[in-house]
Amino acid sequence: MTVNGKNPATVLVVEDEPSIADVLAIALRYHHFDVMTAGTVRQALTLAERTRPDAALLDIMLPDGDGRALGRELRLRRPDLALVFLTARDAPAEVVGALGFSDDYITKPFNIDEVVARIHAVLRRTRATDVLPQRPPLTYGDLELDEATYTVHRSGSSVQLTPTEYSLLRFLVRNGGRIVPKEQLLRHVWQYEHAATAESTVVETYISYLRRKLDALGPPLITTRRGVGYGLAAL
Repeated sequence: MTVNGKNPATVLVVEDEPSIADVLAIALRYHHFDVMTAGTVRQALTLAERTRPDAALLDIMLPDGDGRALGRELRLRRPDLALVFLTARDAPAEVVGALGFSDDYITKPFNIDEVVARIHAVLRRTRATDVLPQRPPLTYGDLELDEATYTVHRSGSSVQLTPTEYSLLRFLVRNGGRIVPKEQLLRHVWQYEHAATAESTVVETYISYLRRKLDALGPPLITTRRGVGYGLAAL
């Protein structure tokens, strides 16, 4: 995959199981990514310093540290870095909840085609602002989204969102007070093409991230229609 039609996107894969790392690297290279692999936090930081990756695919449990801490450090060094985490399917809720600064997460065992699709989708979202034309800010009540600077404010206060959180909120704002079905959110925000993906909890997880950040600055903004989807509270 190329970034804005230029050089192939570079993915840093950080996984301490060599067999898993090899499978991921082979699949990503087959799909025209440049790939770097590391088995430890130390190796990953060294590689990231030497060659700036466009995306990082990180295991949480690493032999010399925590993948989440590594992700935060990588994001500090490169704020536009796309971050995707690999988690155990039975990971505790507090572990998954701590991934709120990431762009996506994938549970193990995973389907390799899904991993490739997720990396493609995350890079499309994180690079979207490189080609956005100048537009007036999107507003909904006391909420304002500036599509030129990729920033969000509520009641005048800045809200720090990841690219995925921003894309999700933008889609809800563009739909006004309408309830958006979960399947539609998966297609338009995550670019998931298959209906089976609608069983994923990724929408609920990112809705909870948005609520935690937005509700700290005003009344609850996101509403839930159980069994249907999500929308914004009526003005």
